[in-house]
Amino acid sequence: MSDAPNIFPSLRYRDAPAAIEWLERALGFEKKVVYEGPDGTIAHAEMSLGPGVIMFGSERPETDRFGSHAGQSWVYIAVDDVDGLYERAKGAGAEVVSEIEDTDYGSRDFSVRDPEGNLWSFGTYRPE
Repeated sequence: MSDAPNIFPSLRYRDAPAAIEWLERALGFEKKVVYEGPDGTIAHAEMSLGPGVIMFGSERPETDRFGSHAGQSWVYIAVDDVDGLYERAKGAGAEVVSEIEDTDYGSRDFSVRDPEGNLWSFGTYRPE
């Protein structure tokens, strides 16, 4: 089996172009691909943070067979410099849901909400 990521969280945003900008500025994600849809929407985007990749697009309730899911996701991402990312997110005005702390299971974690309500948790814990 390859060491490349094989799980890709998929999200929906009401304003996907704004989400791209926020994810870059506040959390350090990098754009991999962005396919624009009609009327300034995003048909599909992929962004990376280290080796991890997320996929998302603009919410399209009238055509999305899975229904509305904007702002309902929870994602955990393991990072090396959790303190630096915490300061970056706070400096960008992210809503801190859980302040940075050392956990009883050996991780250092924090959580923030993006402007549409998705919960992003970061820590040093890496499942084996």
